[in-house]
Amino acid sequence: MKRESPSDLNLVELLFGDGRPLLSLTGIGLLLSGAFAIFLATRREFLPHDLAYLGMNAEELCRFSGCRVVGFMFHDRVAFGGTLIAIAVLYLWLAAGPLRNGERWAWQAFAVSGAAGFLSFLAYLGYGYLDTWHGVGTLALLPCFLIGLALSSRIALVRGNRSTALSSSSPVFLCGGRLLLLASAGGLIAAGATILVVGMTVVFVPQDLHFMMMDREGLAMISPRLIPLIAHDRAGFGGGLMSSGILIAFCAWYAPTSRAFRQAVFISGLAGFGCAIGVHYAEGYTDLFHLAPAILGGAIFVLAAGLEARGSRVPNGAA
Repeated sequence: MKRESPSDLNLVELLFGDGRPLLSLTGIGLLLSGAFAIFLATRREFLPHDLAYLGMNAEELCRFSGCRVVGFMFHDRVAFGGTLIAIAVLYLWLAAGPLRNGERWAWQAFAVSGAAGFLSFLAYLGYGYLDTWHGVGTLALLPCFLIGLALSSRIALVRGNRSTALSSSSPVFLCGGRLLLLASAGGLIAAGATILVVGMTVVFVPQDLHFMMMDREGLAMISPRLIPLIAHDRAGFGGGLMSSGILIAFCAWYAPTSRAFRQAVFISGLAGFGCAIGVHYAEGYTDLFHLAPAILGGAIFVLAAGLEARGSRVPNGAA
């Protein structure tokens, strides 16, 4: 690929290079957003626009149903924060490693997962609550992401998707780990799509209402805006799960094994599954039927990471 001199570059190219800094900046923005969501949830605080929309603070809402409604809302927000961190870690690794090497699949992973994540913002059309802060954050990150994607498309043409990580010469443990990662990714995409649709429509599953010890009518009596606010959190979490599942699927199929890859996958899994499962126990929402898919998915993910690590120590062609 011919290297252009500074005099041949336009202003955008001169400022942002091959686009990877902008994609990394998107990852950092998601990382900070996820950490901030978890921080606020642990402090039992709503954002100012939530307070203005709902007309009450967390302390006032805690007077209902033994504070379980607040606990339910914050359990969604911690899980969503963990998902954002998981996506951010994979974005940062993709930009610094595979995309830097011109691997087209890495660019495709950005494009497809980004489309799923950003388009999920439009789910608000289903529940009627336009979160202004979420909207501003999306509008701030979207140009950064799109320009980075456009600029990096040229370096992504250096190498096509010539091979996958799964081949007859790959160690058995590595192949097993990648197949389990693909299964985990499929579960995340399916779960994310389900939660997104639930958030846009019925909002709750029976276990949710049982935990809060309230029905929909009771929640609506607290405030007619409470259910749309909860729906917003649910749909956002669903979109994040879909995006992370897409990323993991691309990585499992194409990424060559490396120490940085294993570390990125482990950290993203720890953030995503750790927050989603751990917050349920922190809030006392321990219905086994409700938690079973997440626990099973987390177990598959841990086993996949273990097999990946073991397979990386076995020479190609060895059993």
